[in-house]
Amino acid sequence: MEIHTVTEGATEFTCNAYLLAGESPVLVDAGTMPGVTDVIAEHVDDLAAVHLTHQHGDHVGALDAVLDRFDADLYAYADHPRRTGGLDDGQVVDLCGDSYEVVHTPGHAGDHVSFVGADRVFSGDVVVYNDGAFDDGSFGRTDYPGQSRERLIGSLETLLDRLPGTVSGLYAGHGDVYRAAPDGPGESVRTVIERSLERAERREPKYPDE
Repeated sequence: MEIHTVTEGATEFTCNAYLLAGESPVLVDAGTMPGVTDVIAEHVDDLAAVHLTHQHGDHVGALDAVLDRFDADLYAYADHPRRTGGLDDGQVVDLCGDSYEVVHTPGHAGDHVSFVGADRVFSGDVVVYNDGAFDDGSFGRTDYPGQSRERLIGSLETLLDRLPGTVSGLYAGHGDVYRAAPDGPGESVRTVIERSLERAERREPKYPDE
């Protein structure tokens, strides 16, 4: 199984959309990039499903185009007109042959979930890495209506509680993918999330205008 960031070449604001390419390909978030369906088609012929971390515009702008082209199922925590099935906290889902626990992680968005597996976590915007605000671990903004820094702090604590010690990859909604070196120097994914929590707990604005 290979993981491709299919929005990597975007020139407009978008999330990272991750294609898990294997026997039953899955997309985590859709992003907003025009032509993303062509990028997906460069790697796979079919797409079994799209799983959403949340439904902010930068994560679902190209969703209809993806669903129309590949006739894929859609799974989301909150209602959506094209949703095939829901996602619930504690549910175990299959993403391209690997099992992931759905962890409800609100704060940045009320419907936000993360997908936690044995080797990697798809964190959406609850944890981001090198996103332009901080270089080595941060969190999604919480200054818009309906967002909550307190709920986000609780979500980071929950994510740490339910994070397996074997996780070595952080696939965030914005910024870079972080991969810890196996049995080598460098920080673990847990350390990156702990730093994100520490920064969130300071209650300082993430951006100057926040």
